[in-house]
Amino acid sequence: MRFISPGKITEVIHATQSVGISALKLNPTAVIESADGRAVAILNRNKPVAYLLPADQYEALLDRLEDYELADIVRARQNEPMVEVDIHK
Repeated sequence: MRFISPGKITEVIHATQSVGISALKLNPTAVIESADGRAVAILNRNKPVAYLLPADQYEALLDRLEDYELADIVRARQNEPMVEVDIHK
């Protein structure tokens, strides 16, 4: 695992740690453990090709995306006429 040197970044990397894809192949468990619950950028020829996230962070990200999608639906429908409904019938 290595830290990204700010002076050498040619692309934005959205993680504080990175690892080459070859190192990931050699010992994925070590990469996961050394990440200490944070995202890891997976690099191929010093360019990010993927991000490794802990499962709970990935699930939280999916939940947030779903919330945004639902909010978009609400905004799109907010000017539609109201329909009265009786759930007891």
